[in-house]
Amino acid sequence: MPDAGGYDAQALHGFAHDSIMRGSKSFAFASQLFDRLTRERVWLLYAWCRAADDLVDGQDHGGDMTPGNDAKAAVERIRARTDAAYAGQPTGDPAFDGLGYLLTEVTIPRAIIDDIIAGFDLDAEDWRPRSEADLLRYGYHVAGAVGVAMALVMGIDPNDETTLDRACDLGISFQLANIARDIAEDAAADRCYLPIEWMVELDIPPGQHMHPAFRPRLAVMAKWLSEMAEEYEASARWGARKLPPRSRWAVLAAAGIYGDIAREVRARGDHAWDHRAATSLFAKLGWVVRAGWSVLRRPPQRRISRDGLWTRPRVGGGE
Repeated sequence: MPDAGGYDAQALHGFAHDSIMRGSKSFAFASQLFDRLTRERVWLLYAWCRAADDLVDGQDHGGDMTPGNDAKAAVERIRARTDAAYAGQPTGDPAFDGLGYLLTEVTIPRAIIDDIIAGFDLDAEDWRPRSEADLLRYGYHVAGAVGVAMALVMGIDPNDETTLDRACDLGISFQLANIARDIAEDAAADRCYLPIEWMVELDIPPGQHMHPAFRPRLAVMAKWLSEMAEEYEASARWGARKLPPRSRWAVLAAAGIYGDIAREVRARGDHAWDHRAATSLFAKLGWVVRAGWSVLRRPPQRRISRDGLWTRPRVGGGE
């Protein structure tokens, strides 16, 4: 039956569950650790992110890209449907209707969602980072801001900027791992998220980073990405202590599962892209156990500093 807001909550939760199961096995696995209400809300936010990303890339849950997809027009559709979701109006798209339903239960400032949409804009413009700072800014828009929104869904106070910074760090760590893992796939789609300054430093000609002769140098950049990901992961782990126990369990497990992707890429060296790096079911279960034990025991007392880490813009504060 439709809810008070005019949404069929059961159908929207079912759609969102199917979306996360198809789009991210690692995150779907970790999300089972949330309490039911938080889990369903997390799924709804994920489904919106997934649908928006697919619109820009002309994909279905990360599948093959549609040739000739108009990415800029797709971003405008995302904005229009998101406007409707914030206005409480049905869109006919369950991913955006799901966001509308989520907003009846959780306050997510529009500026945070706009920061995520700005990441889709960067992809639509075929943007490429020149510097490490550019790379981290991109990581914020496509994943760090999602981490902030997820923290709000988990009950973090919107005014708790310190904890939200740590949630942003987790998203950035995920994105750095994804970039390291997907270098070959991105190159096949004529995309590259490796900073131009890194290429210059390692003397790799533009557009030639996938040439076999440059594999050892590419492995160096993957190592840099992995080491950065670990720094942001460590920061996020410290911030997770502010979450409710079930949410902390899920977040710590997800941090380990995604962190293993970056660690696997680094361990493979020159062979990192022979086949896609992934975390095994056994390893995922191991992280669930370790995360659960971490929640049960006394939280760590040694503070993990954020000194030297990139810091997200404040809501309304611009870049």
